[in-house]
Amino acid sequence: MNDTPCPCGQTTAKGQPLPLEVCCGACHAGQAAPDAERLMRSRYSAFVLRDVPYLLATWHHSQRPAELTLETGGKWLGLEIKQHRITGADTAEVEFVARFKVGGKAVRQHERSRFVRENGRWFYVDGDVL
Repeated sequence: MNDTPCPCGQTTAKGQPLPLEVCCGACHAGQAAPDAERLMRSRYSAFVLRDVPYLLATWHHSQRPAELTLETGGKWLGLEIKQHRITGADTAEVEFVARFKVGGKAVRQHERSRFVRENGRWFYVDGDVL
C-alpha cells in the first residue's frame, strides 16, 4: 500500500495522517462519499492532485461548468473543515477554509458549500465565499 498522506489532512484516532489510497483516493477511484464532508475533502484533494475529471464528475449537473481549467503554479497548503451541517434528508452544507499560494501570494478561501445527494451519491452544488 502507498503511504502517501492524503492532501485533505484527515488523520487516524492516533493523529497519524491517513494514506491517500484509503482516504480520498477511494472516492477518486469511484467509491461514493458517505457524506458531504467526505465529498468536500475528496474535492479538495482532487484540486491538489489536479484531477479535473473527478471535480467535474462530483459537481452537480445544474451548476457544473462545461470545462474547468485550474491555475498553474499554485501550492495547496491545507484544508480546515469548520462545520458540516445536515440541512435536509438529502442536502448538507460544509464550511471550510482552504489555504494555498499562487505566485508567492498566500490565499485563504473561506466558503460555505452546498451539497445534494442523488441516487446515493453526493454532489457539490455551489457555495458562498465568506
